[in-house]
Amino acid sequence: MQISKKAVSGLVAGMMLCASVAYAFAGTTYRSPQDALDQGIGAFNSGYYEIAIPALRYAADAHLFLAPYYLAQIYSDNNGSHTEHAKAYKLYLRMADEHTDVDPDDEQRAPYVAKAMTRIAGYLLTGLPEVGLKADSVIAIEYLREAAQFFRDEDAQFALAKLYLRGDGIESDVPYAKHWLSVLSQKGHTGAQAFLADLLWRGKYMQPDPVRALALISVAVTNAPPYERVWIEDIYQNIYCGAGDGIRKQATGIVADWRTRYGRKPALHDRSGLGVLSAQVKRTCGDGEAVPFDIGVVAIKPPPVPARVPGSRTFMKGSSGMGLRDVGTELAPQQAH
Repeated sequence: MQISKKAVSGLVAGMMLCASVAYAFAGTTYRSPQDALDQGIGAFNSGYYEIAIPALRYAADAHLFLAPYYLAQIYSDNNGSHTEHAKAYKLYLRMADEHTDVDPDDEQRAPYVAKAMTRIAGYLLTGLPEVGLKADSVIAIEYLREAAQFFRDEDAQFALAKLYLRGDGIESDVPYAKHWLSVLSQKGHTGAQAFLADLLWRGKYMQPDPVRALALISVAVTNAPPYERVWIEDIYQNIYCGAGDGIRKQATGIVADWRTRYGRKPALHDRSGLGVLSAQVKRTCGDGEAVPFDIGVVAIKPPPVPARVPGSRTFMKGSSGMGLRDVGTELAPQQAH
């Protein structure tokens, strides 16, 4: 059957229209791939994934570096309506494979390659049936080590610390794991702070320390990015509600100083597209008491710092004489030789 020129013209016009729709939204067009990338990232940061996706696809087709990363962030967001982990995994894998030779000091590319490797490791630890990916902790740890050691990515360091702590697919090394949780907490990594606070509260892998647990989780919950708030708030609620008035008062005296020392404000917008505090909800303890998220704003005067015992090991000093260095180690005076 022959097709008339008019029909062909109509078909071409239809194809062009479809392409236009694919790369435009609500009348938005792109002057260039870079313009599409800028619009895509802007829409991403505002949470408008419907607008971000076509713009980022356009930029990705033009091989702009950041486009696949932001697309993968959208597809890996479990709280969004565009979750497609198979697509996210393939995009992260593409980034890691195409940029294995990136300089770790390349501030424009290295952090994103490291994040991609860390995300790939996460999929490898759990498996991804949609793409036939079986769980493989050995390869996952290789990705994490590359991201943690070569690229100095904090999320990878945090993931490795948890694996070393529990011995998941790797030989357990509790002192090494606690060291990294302490270092990351001092740097302001909210996930490490919350995780370490939970260990201090439960006395797991270390001596229980409810005061420091409450102080540390208070710092973490204040600065947590929206996409991590739920699980960090869960830990905060558990510790706050379980702490008596004495523990709360002591922790309050520490928190103001620790927020200055160890607090790290999240970006106004992140991969969730939400504002810093917009994901926070009201919480109550079992007895109906409201759970405040601002303890330490008006700090209680801390007790005096006891004199250092010669030969003893000390923590980094905070307003209460307690810090985060060498968390969980023994502080008893050493025997003089």
